[in-house]
Amino acid sequence: MPIIPINGKKVHVQELNKGAAETVVMVHGMFSNLSVYYFNIAPLLALRFHVVLYDLKSHGMSERTRDGYDLDSMSDDLRALMDALGLEKVHLVGYSFGALISLKAALRFPGRIDRLIMIEGPDPADDKTRGIMDEYSREFLEHYIRNFTDATKVQMGKRQLERNHRMYEYLFYQTTIKQDMLAEKDFFSSDAIAGLEHHPLLIYGSRSNCLRAGYFLKERIPGAELEEIEGDHNVPVQAPEAVAGVLLHFLTEAVPVMEPDGNVF
Repeated sequence: MPIIPINGKKVHVQELNKGAAETVVMVHGMFSNLSVYYFNIAPLLALRFHVVLYDLKSHGMSERTRDGYDLDSMSDDLRALMDALGLEKVHLVGYSFGALISLKAALRFPGRIDRLIMIEGPDPADDKTRGIMDEYSREFLEHYIRNFTDATKVQMGKRQLERNHRMYEYLFYQTTIKQDMLAEKDFFSSDAIAGLEHHPLLIYGSRSNCLRAGYFLKERIPGAELEEIEGDHNVPVQAPEAVAGVLLHFLTEAVPVMEPDGNVF
């Protein structure tokens, strides 16, 4: 259980195939942890790449903290992690809230990010996305987990369910996460996104309620590619082999070149 200090907090990190020439850093979503990648997608990527996984603050086995869930702070943590591991430039994969952190990092530190992949990045301005945070309660969480189990075929034991309850309750009632996310509601409409230097890959479930955000980003970000995979917002758990295959293809193909007229070849 490697734990390293990042910005004054203890962060749980896992690395696979440390000897590879190129590194992929993977960022999980809100209320999850690095295990969303660790047992399925990461081992496949590690056949070719050095893969770095870490638990976001207050998630998994990383230290809890009451504030700093805005995208600037979260991307600062990501850059500090790269510095601590001696990683000058990496490929970056983010899922859900992790996709927003990854996009923010690419905008703020473009020279540190090679290829960018966003999986199921939600629009922070979407009332349904933000409304979930206000509605969350123990009853809602149990309903959500039942749906998660049906959709992913992954069974949650009683201990894991209770652990998730404690994490939700801590994040919602004892931290600034709700206020920090509300402050990011205009992120997708910012001018900076339209000037992103990368040509990101956007992966969404074909039945996801976030798919509209994928269409929006594809139109807004120059050179962005959109790949739909059968599934919903849980597509990395539902179809890990398909997601890993798309990631490997994108990360190993030639980097596209932007023409002056905005077309990509």
